[in-house]
Amino acid sequence: MRPGSQNEHVVDVMTGEVAALEAEQAAALDRDGYLLLRGAVPEPWCANLRAAFDAGVGTGDQWPTPRSADWRHSLVDLDLTVQRTCRLPSLLAAVGQILGDPFFLSQVEGREPLPDGGHQALHRDGAGLDAVAALIFLDPYGPGNGATRVVPRALDGGEADETLSLIVKGGAGDILVFDADLLHGATRNRSGARRRSLLLSFVPECDRSINDACRALRNVRMDTSEVFVPFGCMPSVVGAPFADVQREVPPGFAEEG
Repeated sequence: MRPGSQNEHVVDVMTGEVAALEAEQAAALDRDGYLLLRGAVPEPWCANLRAAFDAGVGTGDQWPTPRSADWRHSLVDLDLTVQRTCRLPSLLAAVGQILGDPFFLSQVEGREPLPDGGHQALHRDGAGLDAVAALIFLDPYGPGNGATRVVPRALDGGEADETLSLIVKGGAGDILVFDADLLHGATRNRSGARRRSLLLSFVPECDRSINDACRALRNVRMDTSEVFVPFGCMPSVVGAPFADVQREVPPGFAEEG
């Protein structure tokens, strides 16, 4: 559901407080292990995000660890519009619903399956781990151009059964949020149409030291010190102070409020 005004996309980055997810969405997320937020990204932002993606594409040696040859990869984590998109309230609310405790944005990068490439076996990004992944789609996506397939939690018997997977389909600006323990995988980009996306990782604040230990290997350049606190969460100790993230407005956008 596309929000009706830009003010609905404001998040209090001074305190890191996160709003509650709508009851119906929360129930679906708890049941299925994933949630598709339709039109969550304001439409005018998508062009800026696509430009940031294309500008960040480089050669394989820009990454400390090898990357799949049938994917296009992009460094985008310092882009202002990307950072603002990672903080959309509906996205943070969904992450908070899954984790339930203070968390932080660990990583964001761009990925796109190349023509006739991109297929992944069904897998779990973090089997048994507390973490959340999100895909922000920058182009229309579906079975023809390598969209992601998921196995709803209720159908997951422990084994990777392709007959149980569902392929998501939608438009630019949609966000797929899912538990890192959910079975999922990209399909092959048979049509060759562009299917750019941003891949985000959110991790509990209590796991920060473990995450920071591999920061260089993941080529994370952005400041990850900001902590987000889910609605209703009353932690006795938050591992890091809330960051004062600069509230600059991307070029071409009016100041909110």
